Amino acid sequence: MGKKKEIILENIEIEDVAAEGKAIARVDGAVLFVQFAVPGDIVDVKVTKKKKNYMEGYILRIVRPSEHRLEPFCSHFGTCGGCKWQPLPYEMQLKAKQQQVYDQLVRIGHLEVPEISPILPSDRTVYYRNKLEFTFSSRRWIMEGEDPESLTPQQRCGLGFHVGRFFDKVLDIRHCWLQKEPSNAIRLFIKEYALTHGFEFFDIRNHTGFLRNMFIRTNEAGDVMLVLCFHYEDADKRKALLDAVAAEFPQIVSLWYVINGKANDSISDLECILYKGEDAIYETMENLKFRIGPKSFYQTNSPQAYRLYSTAREYAGLTGKETVYDLYTGTGTIAQFVSSSAAKVIGIEYVPEAIKDAEINAKNNNVSNCEFFAGDMKDILTDSFVEEHGRPDVVILDPPRAGIHPDVAGVLLNAEPDRIVYVSCNPASQARDLAILSGKYRISAVQPVDMFPHTHHVENVVLLVRI
Repeated sequence: MGKKKEIILENIEIEDVAAEGKAIARVDGAVLFVQFAVPGDIVDVKVTKKKKNYMEGYILRIVRPSEHRLEPFCSHFGTCGGCKWQPLPYEMQLKAKQQQVYDQLVRIGHLEVPEISPILPSDRTVYYRNKLEFTFSSRRWIMEGEDPESLTPQQRCGLGFHVGRFFDKVLDIRHCWLQKEPSNAIRLFIKEYALTHGFEFFDIRNHTGFLRNMFIRTNEAGDVMLVLCFHYEDADKRKALLDAVAAEFPQIVSLWYVINGKANDSISDLECILYKGEDAIYETMENLKFRIGPKSFYQTNSPQAYRLYSTAREYAGLTGKETVYDLYTGTGTIAQFVSSSAAKVIGIEYVPEAIKDAEINAKNNNVSNCEFFAGDMKDILTDSFVEEHGRPDVVILDPPRAGIHPDVAGVLLNAEPDRIVYVSCNPASQARDLAILSGKYRISAVQPVDMFPHTHHVENVVLLVRI
């Protein structure tokens, strides 16, 4: 078979922002999706995929940059898979996210919605994350201009983020703009220490090596939690590294390690061992304090989490008499955030450790009207559960990206709460679920919230009122 013909399109004008962080142009009636482009750019594009009605490609050359185009602030832009919208002014990012919510709910979902409220912007557009995960690799991503043959094994090592499309390639990160210091300093110190002392970085393809990955969590007060994951136990090396990090960074108030010999990086089913310091860090929201352990789920943009939860509480319209179900409750943040305005709150969550955190949080916060249950949502939330624990007047749900299981929707329709507040990180699955519920509910309010500047991701809160 002959080699596929290379297609290069010249002098293409980028028209608008499209889904999944791409930009859009039109060429001879076909739609063209382009990465890292800004509306108004004139570009030459190399086509990577050609279908009947659309094409995909990347910029070969910017012929004339858009008047809106900004210089990316991160040196890793274009190689790292994150923060793809750096060239796009923040106001344009917000407009695109607002449009994304409209498109998924109205244009694609065909739902009847009131006017969508203007998206709530993030006050911070850099250093806004409170959690990052970095991966050790003995075969880092080789940058353009580097000669792989001339690199020593040490120079091939990297500590950073996975490169999109390549499960075994990790981009070595010099400076990440997502998490405040000492996040970068800790990562660079650990990398230097490991290289100096001859510690083996993980070979993702062959599952060999000592250092596997690490998690850094921070709170608004400046406390740091560090979780280091090792592929196997070597007590002398492990202790030496942990002691060195603890001595260098007094901000690390909670230091953990995990031995992970599995085929995947997930630590949800593994024991986290506290090496030094406190067993948690804490985040405050109004008069509440939330415990964050090594496995806890907590919204990664803390100030925006407050705005998200405030919207959910406002939409819930509580008077103090209601029974509230908080589904996918995580560590009970929303449940406790609304508890002072409700008679009773029931939280359900899949992760048992998160429920333990929720119970500890409730005790620490002197919240006595919350009850928490752990298990698969579709198995726990049944008609008989509702019968036993009382019909909810209000349901607040914040499911994973996939949305809710049809069985869960069925129970909600049977329970007929007066209001459902649906918080979603994926307007597409949210629109599907809203359509299922639309037989008994009308959409009364919609509020997008930007939790992740410089990405196409958007959170959306929808209020459903029983017809």
